[in-house]
Amino acid sequence: MDQKYYDVSYAESPFGTLNQYMTGTFGWMFAGLLTTFAVAVLTVGSGLFVPLYNTGLVFLLSIAELVLVFVLSARIGRMQPGTATALFFAYAALNGVNLSVYMVVYRFGTLILAFLLSAVYFGVMAVYGATTGKDLSGWGPKLLGGLVALVVAQLVGMVLGMFGISFGFADLLLCAAGLLLFMGLSAYDTQKIKYYYSCFGADAVMLHKASIIAALELYLDFINIFLYVVRLLGRNDRSN
Repeated sequence: MDQKYYDVSYAESPFGTLNQYMTGTFGWMFAGLLTTFAVAVLTVGSGLFVPLYNTGLVFLLSIAELVLVFVLSARIGRMQPGTATALFFAYAALNGVNLSVYMVVYRFGTLILAFLLSAVYFGVMAVYGATTGKDLSGWGPKLLGGLVALVVAQLVGMVLGMFGISFGFADLLLCAAGLLLFMGLSAYDTQKIKYYYSCFGADAVMLHKASIIAALELYLDFINIFLYVVRLLGRNDRSN
């Protein structure tokens, strides 16, 4: 990945032009989001939400999510395209079950507003990543460092919360930092689609799998933006 994103020549691809390839990748991402939303609604509407959380099964599902992401990311090169696609949608479905709690904790109006704002934030940065002539590859190490720092800070906040110590205003700052971080990742991950398209050229199998990985990265960017926006909007708007 030493080659600059903006300095590549795009090979003829079985997936069509670069714009068609990017459109297809975003199509996978939106299909994943739709799956997550549908599963979350079904989980709450069917009443499955209650036994899942009362029995603690939701924690096992959270572990299963992590396993799926690890397997998909680490073994994508050895998978068949159909397997990679199936794992992506399995992850989206499991995430829908886990995120169903937000439909119970927060008011519907808050969730809708958060979704619309998230779509704007994500969309603006994705367009920037797709159209800018600037090479964003240098953002990678900085964004990774910021992500590690954010995770550590949140873990510290969870530990303090277990001892009844409120994170207070610091939690607000963490939400804002997380929002900015994943907005940056949205632009960075969007531009990486161009790299994948150029790198794998006419290799239909690798292009398909690269599209799934890129869709997963964009999906996670959007979901995290949404969660941080919900936390910011719903601080005083929790339903009981």
